[in-house]
Amino acid sequence: MTDAQNRRRRSRWPVVGVAAGALVLAGGGVGVAEAAATPPALNFVAATGTVTAERYAYDGEVYVSLDLGLHVIAGKDPFEVRAKRAGYDKPIVAYRTVRKNGKNTQVKLPAGTVKDFTGLADFTTITIKDKSGKVVANYKTAFCGNSYSSARTRRDAPATNPYPTRCGGENPFTLGSVWGVQAGWNAQVADQPAEQGTFAKLVAGRYTAEASVNPKYRKAFGIPAKNATAKVTVNVVDVKTDEQGVAAARALDAREEPALAQAVTAAGHDRHTAEGDASRQVSSFRPEFRAAASRPATLAAAPKSGPKPDLRSLPAWGISLSRENGKTYVNFGATVWNAGTSPLVVDGFRRTGTEVMDAYQYYFDAKGKQVGSRPAGTMQWDAREGHLHWHFTDFAQYNLLKADKKFAVRSGKEAFCLANTDAVDYTIKSAKWRPDNTDLSTSCGANTVVAVREVLDIGNGDTYSQDRPGQSFDVTNLPNGTYYIQVVANPAKRLGELNTANNTALRKIILGGTSERRTLSVPKVHGIIG
Repeated sequence: MTDAQNRRRRSRWPVVGVAAGALVLAGGGVGVAEAAATPPALNFVAATGTVTAERYAYDGEVYVSLDLGLHVIAGKDPFEVRAKRAGYDKPIVAYRTVRKNGKNTQVKLPAGTVKDFTGLADFTTITIKDKSGKVVANYKTAFCGNSYSSARTRRDAPATNPYPTRCGGENPFTLGSVWGVQAGWNAQVADQPAEQGTFAKLVAGRYTAEASVNPKYRKAFGIPAKNATAKVTVNVVDVKTDEQGVAAARALDAREEPALAQAVTAAGHDRHTAEGDASRQVSSFRPEFRAAASRPATLAAAPKSGPKPDLRSLPAWGISLSRENGKTYVNFGATVWNAGTSPLVVDGFRRTGTEVMDAYQYYFDAKGKQVGSRPAGTMQWDAREGHLHWHFTDFAQYNLLKADKKFAVRSGKEAFCLANTDAVDYTIKSAKWRPDNTDLSTSCGANTVVAVREVLDIGNGDTYSQDRPGQSFDVTNLPNGTYYIQVVANPAKRLGELNTANNTALRKIILGGTSERRTLSVPKVHGIIG
C-alpha cells in the first residue's frame, strides 16, 4: 500500500469534535541523525515517540486513523528493487540492485517475497499492546519505497530522488515495477492493516505499538537487528463524526484510486477527471508541457529511423453492468501504454475562435533533440461534466464485437486527454519513473488556451476507467451471447510508432439474463480476473 493511500484514509474523515481525553505527549522518539561514517544499508525508524490515533465507531464497525510515523532510510547506496514478469502467465520475479566494487549487480530476492506489484509482501509486523501488555492488534504490512513524501535525511544525500512516487499494481495487466529509496532519503512504511476488523479491540486509552522488519528481509537486505525495530506510544481518543460524511468517506475508500491522494477534488473523481480552473492551468507553468510557439513546418512522414513510441493496448478490465433510464450498459476500463523508445508528444494548435485544434506529433533523436513533426489529426474541447479539457481525437477506439468478431456497438468514448495514469512497465529501457502529467491537473488545458501539449511517456499507460462519461457500450437491444471488447490504439494510424501490429486487444464477455435483468460473465484473460 502506498503512503498516498494511507494519507487518504487518515485525512478524509469529517471530525465534529474530540470526545475523550486530553492528548498525552511522551518524549523520546527515535530521531533522524546526520550521516554516520558508515550508515547501515537500511535503517528503520519511528519519527516520534508518541502519536495520537482518532477512533471512530460507525455502523457497527471501528475505524482508527493511525499514523505511526514509520520510515525506512537508505544508507550510502540507493535501495532499489525491480519486479517483472515475462508474460501474464509467468510468475513475478524480483531483483535487488546491489552496488559491488563500483558496479551494479542484480541479486534475486527469495521466492514469495513479491506476490504482486504493490511492494514487498509482509515486510513489517506491527503489534499493538494495551497497558497490561495484552496484544490487541497484530498484522503485517507491505513496503515498496516509492513515496510522495520522500525527503533527504542527511546533508550529504543526493539532491534529487529518481524513484517513482507510487508503488504501482493498480492495473491488473502491469508487467514491471521499480521500487526504491534514494541514498540518504526516507520512505514511509505502511501502517494500516488490510483487514477492516483489526482495530476492533482498540478503545480509548494508551497503547504501545512495536513495528519490526520481518526476519527474511533483515537477512536479505543486511539490516542489523538494532536498526529493524521501532516502538511508538499510541494514544487512542474517541472522536464524534458526521454520519453522512463518514458514509461518503467509506464510499471513496472503496474506490482505491491512488491518484486521488494528489488532492484531485473533494467530489472524488477518478484519475481522468475534471479539475478546478487553477489546476487546469498547471501545464502552462511547466516548460516540458508547453506546446510549441507556432505550428511546425511538417515533414511528409515520420523519420525512418530513430526513437519512436510504441502504443500497445491492454485487455479491457474492471468490467461491469449498469442500468440507467431503462437502458443497460457494459462499463469497462481500458489502457493504452507506450512500450517504445520515445515519449508520444502531441501538440494542439487552436483554430482561432473555434473549439478545435490541429494536432501534430513531434519526433526526437536518441539525445532528446527534436528532429521533426507531422500532422496527427485534431483535438476538440469536451465541455461535458467530468471532462472539461481538450481531447485528442485519434488516440484510441473502443468497439464491442460479436462472437464472430464482427462489429456490434461502438463506445461513446472516442477522444482522449493523454496522461500517465498507470505504471505498466518501468523496467523497460528509458522508462519515465516520475512523470509529471499523472492526472488531468497537469495536462490537457482549459478552454482559454490557444495551444496544448499532451504526453504519454515510456513505460506508462493512459487508463480511462469505468465511470467516465461515454466509457461504456449500450447493450440494451443486443441478444444474449458471447462478445468481445476491442481496444484499438492509433486507429487511423495517424501517429508514427515502432509497431502497429500490437495496437489491438480483445476481452471476451458473455451476456445473459433477461431484458430487465441482464447478467454478465467475464472469463479470465492470461489467467487474470481483473
